[in-house]
Amino acid sequence: MPIEGQVRIPSGCAIAGIFSRSGERMSGDDVIRSIAVMHDRSNGLGGGFAGYGIYPDYAAYYAFHLFYQEKKHPDAQQQCEAFLRRHFYIIHAGVIPTRKIPEITDEPRIWRYFVLPLPEKQETSQLDEQEFTARCALRINAEIEGAFVFSGGKNMGVFKGIGYPEDVGRFYRLEEYGGYSWTAHGRYPTNTPGWWGGAHPFGLLDCTVVHNGEISSYDANRRFIEMFNYQCTLQTDTEVITYIIDYLHRKQGLSLEETAAVVSAPFWSTLEEMPEPDRSTQIYLRKRFSNLLITGPFSIILGFEGGQMVLGDRLKLRGMVVGNHGDRFYAASEECAIRAVCPDIAKVWSPEAGEPVIVTMDRKEAAGTCAPR
Repeated sequence: MPIEGQVRIPSGCAIAGIFSRSGERMSGDDVIRSIAVMHDRSNGLGGGFAGYGIYPDYAAYYAFHLFYQEKKHPDAQQQCEAFLRRHFYIIHAGVIPTRKIPEITDEPRIWRYFVLPLPEKQETSQLDEQEFTARCALRINAEIEGAFVFSGGKNMGVFKGIGYPEDVGRFYRLEEYGGYSWTAHGRYPTNTPGWWGGAHPFGLLDCTVVHNGEISSYDANRRFIEMFNYQCTLQTDTEVITYIIDYLHRKQGLSLEETAAVVSAPFWSTLEEMPEPDRSTQIYLRKRFSNLLITGPFSIILGFEGGQMVLGDRLKLRGMVVGNHGDRFYAASEECAIRAVCPDIAKVWSPEAGEPVIVTMDRKEAAGTCAPR
């Protein structure tokens, strides 16, 4: 029988993020190099990236990235574009540029559309612009076979597929994009299939999530969130995290700190020891949104317009390291991934269990109580 040390038991997946507080745009090269250092944490069944600030010429429009499974569903693109024309102005459309490499095979048809809701359609729906756009994206995924919206925010985009992340990055030619924020994921799927739509990041509007871990509360979380016009169709547990955060932050108006307190809530024994008024606030959130507590081992990087949030589970069952150097913020599953792109980084530390680390372009230091070493 193999003994400890002779068998690699992975803690699953790799995640990384780089963020410029000044808004300086960086190519995708650094985040590709960062995630590539953690190659052995993935198995080639999924890799992906999210970049923010990458479409300055179309910054006012929603950028829909779509996969079309044209081999199985040859009319998927025709149906999807007819739906888009009924609901949006299509400002520009075309194939997302890629390069042929031997490591990436069986790719679907990959298109992008820059769109704005038709005023008459939005007015009839009695929804604001963001909610109208989000619901249309979810409808495409649920109702049009062979069409999948995998990115739909303004001035940002998700790029993902089947392969190791460094190969996916080269496939999408990410060195040609400039963004102030990048996140990355290398996948090691356990309970769900490896397929193009199931790779990370998962996105809705400008919210994207990369995740290392396993959501044991997935069924309970999914059943609850689907009562609020979300539909989980992409065959992996991480999708529900994105919708939970969107619901709490965008729809319910919770701050990111409050959102983190819901999805990675402290234990009741910890809450009882908190001073007021934090104790009352935390107990209210725990009771009000009890069905959105995420259980199981996880660490995530949330990307959003103007910032990033790093968050782990309340038992710290998945590793995460963050650091500051100049105006740059770095996060990764392993410190080596940060030092690969910033070898002289000034501050590196590991957040406490359930502690959100939040950085934005208007905040000079990362949030959190854990002092950097």
